[in-house]
Amino acid sequence: MAAYGLYTHIASNKFRSILLLAGLFLLIYVLVYAGALVAEVMIDGGRTADYYLSHASRDLVSAFPWATIAAVAWIVIAYFFHQKMIDAVTGGESVTRQQQPRLYNLLENLCISRGIPMPKLKVMDSPALNAFATGLNPRQYSITVTTGLLKALNDQEIEAVLGHELTHIKNGDVQLMVVAVIIAGVVGFFGELFFRLFTNLSWSGGSGGGWSSSSSSRSSSSSSDRDSKGSGGGAIIVIIIAVALIMLAWLLSQVVKLALSRSREFLADAGSVELTKNPDAMISALRKIENRGELPGATSAVMELCVDNPREGFADLFATHPSVKSRVDALVKYAGGHDPGPLALPDETSDATETQDQPSVSGDPPPPVTHGPWGDTPPAQPNNPPPLPGTSPAQGPLGPLDPVQGPLQGPLQGPWGRHR
Repeated sequence: MAAYGLYTHIASNKFRSILLLAGLFLLIYVLVYAGALVAEVMIDGGRTADYYLSHASRDLVSAFPWATIAAVAWIVIAYFFHQKMIDAVTGGESVTRQQQPRLYNLLENLCISRGIPMPKLKVMDSPALNAFATGLNPRQYSITVTTGLLKALNDQEIEAVLGHELTHIKNGDVQLMVVAVIIAGVVGFFGELFFRLFTNLSWSGGSGGGWSSSSSSRSSSSSSDRDSKGSGGGAIIVIIIAVALIMLAWLLSQVVKLALSRSREFLADAGSVELTKNPDAMISALRKIENRGELPGATSAVMELCVDNPREGFADLFATHPSVKSRVDALVKYAGGHDPGPLALPDETSDATETQDQPSVSGDPPPPVTHGPWGDTPPAQPNNPPPLPGTSPAQGPLGPLDPVQGPLQGPLQGPWGRHR
């Protein structure tokens, strides 16, 4: 469907996301088929490739409901326990208004202004600059912010980051991303399981050029010898097909998961600008977070939920987020913001500032101010001639001297009064 504005882009993105999630479910059945191929070879290694392919198809039909039930059960478990698992990994702790009044008030004002239910607020003790939203229903929604982000960003920038995460919740990105991570985890788990089975199977194949599970099923007849000559190649072909399917399923699951994440960051940035009406705050927040968002010890699944993920793959194929520059360029182009370029944090410039503020050690100390009977006298300049006898240091031959403009205009002032 064509998209012409922000909300049609959101609707179009949701439709594509549903298709991508359906594709992830299909990858589970691809893995089941690959596992059926490996199982058929392990049961009887003396058959042709056509035999294995046809029997694996029948096995897939039989295992279809069980595979679906297993995938749904995995999702249900993650539905109730994913937040606890994420908190255990990141160390995020819930905070109240009394503990974080500044952060709590900023989030509450955004929610009240737009009629959005207030999510739970959590703080993660980390010097990294990042934030992420999680949850699968309104009772589970939460936004986690690092302590480093709170120290480095001002109120407007923090408000922009909170608006970014609220947009993820409002658009349903959080639910889709959590489900995508779960399904991709299923694909990765079973893919690794089948790969290990294949590795053990290949190692157990010993002398005679066949698989160990099929050596006892062969007879000594000439027809069985002919079958074994053709079946050894069939088993090898089927195993190669199974391994290719497993690798393809894993690769596509990662690409689909990353596509879901990358396509939604631009919309979340735009949604933050819509909430805060301040594109410059979102731009400056992204520039400060840039390359400073790495959460030590966090899994890749957690990093995929963050405002920025500095972990990248080759040729940007496995990068979960678009680059900060591309996101800033989009905000400049469509929201009218201004890009200040890469920004340094206050603690990164404090040393230089302290050096500039320190007085020069090698220079001469400033001359003292002289206190005379008629007030303070400014220090004499080194190039000024000495005062005449009978005059004070501030008194010239023509009257009082201004330290900047020279002789003052008007009646002359002497030691005992005015002179006409």
